Amino acid sequence: MSFLTSPRFLSIVLLIISNILMTFAWYGHLKFKTASLALVILISWGIAGLEYCFMIPANRIGNQVFSVTELKIIQEFLTITVFSIFAMTYMHEKIHWNHLVAFLCIIAAVFFTFLPKTD
Repeated sequence: MSFLTSPRFLSIVLLIISNILMTFAWYGHLKFKTASLALVILISWGIAGLEYCFMIPANRIGNQVFSVTELKIIQEFLTITVFSIFAMTYMHEKIHWNHLVAFLCIIAAVFFTFLPKTD
């Protein structure tokens, strides 16, 4: 099995795609303040439905090699990463020092999650 088809790699790629879609579903509409709320809800639901087509397989495939807790920590790390890129590029917001510190705390959570288990 090649690295590109391994459950570890494939689940993370699917989680990245899922997070990109969900970030747009939740926050992308904020650039369209004149669009009706009903319209942006429908569009966001459509994007979220597509997002599930990536999230569910990501978790199914990922659970072959990761625990549920590890999958959740990976997902949260990817969420913050994708959101930070989205905020800076699409929304043109600045990431401040306190955001970076919070991000480092999440990286620390990932580190501690993947330490060898002693049970």
